[in-house]
Amino acid sequence: MTRAARLMAGLILIVLPTVEYGGQFLLRSLADKSSHYMDNPLREDLFRAGHAHAGVIMLLALVGQVLADHAALPSAVVWLIRLALPLSAMLMSAGFFLSVAPADAARPNGLLTLTYAGGFMLALALLGLAIGLLRSPKGAVNPT
Repeated sequence: MTRAARLMAGLILIVLPTVEYGGQFLLRSLADKSSHYMDNPLREDLFRAGHAHAGVIMLLALVGQVLADHAALPSAVVWLIRLALPLSAMLMSAGFFLSVAPADAARPNGLLTLTYAGGFMLALALLGLAIGLLRSPKGAVNPT
């Protein structure tokens, strides 16, 4: 594992407890009837989606750091991919949570666009990583 992958993996692992805290928040909200969490199905669904997307995409971002070490791409592009993977999780999650932050939200507000921006960023990062992994490194001999 390269130094860059270790650095990014370490930073992602530092951020992951915020996802854990989000799960604890959701569990507390479910258990506490006075939170009125389940009184708003839209908010309940988007909060759950925000938590799930954050957790899954952050784990994908960890795997992506190791895969980025093997991508045949310019180093600047690899760094963009390294950064875009965890940032996409943060953007998507923020969009889900912030778009229905008021307890009485009847529909998502404009901050839901953060979710789309994060999804677009994730798609570009994964596509770039895939291309880099499928390309032959310079000077490599084809083993077939």
